Amino acid sequence: MRTRAYLFLFLLASTGLWSCRSNKGIESDLSAKAGSAKAVKAKYAKALGVNEKDIQNLKLYSFIDDWYGVPYKYAGQNKSGIDCSGFAGALYRDVYNRKIGGPASSIYLQCRAVSQNDLREGDLVFFAIGTEKISHVGVYLQNNKFVHASTKKGVMINDLNEAYYKKYFYKGGRLKILT
Repeated sequence: MRTRAYLFLFLLASTGLWSCRSNKGIESDLSAKAGSAKAVKAKYAKALGVNEKDIQNLKLYSFIDDWYGVPYKYAGQNKSGIDCSGFAGALYRDVYNRKIGGPASSIYLQCRAVSQNDLREGDLVFFAIGTEKISHVGVYLQNNKFVHASTKKGVMINDLNEAYYKKYFYKGGRLKILT
């Protein structure tokens, strides 16, 4: 009963609060904010190539919907601009009530390694782009898709099988300690 009440309050509070922001991502229709639980499920099921019943964490996908298209800004921490570690930190704080912080390489130290085949929704994905050191982080969703703040297009969803991300993928990570 309590869960239903929270869901009702969430739906009531979230209806109509999202503004439109144009940005091309994994699916062009991700640029329009969904606004309702049903719309969020439909939108992200399509974007991730999964069934709507597989979109269960509405808090996660509503968070992504609210941040989708926010531009990249080095060391940014808010919707005027955010970097990859800032986005991962905000997502973990608001969705999972856990604190992670610092650059991507520091966040990695807070995790235990997870193989790409064992990634679960909410795990972190790390990349070593143009270097041997971890330089980028995203949050794994489903079906090889992850959300992150990219330097060129801001907050967006990409696929780990895309040539660029496949080339620079370092490891997956799962937080060691729940904070």
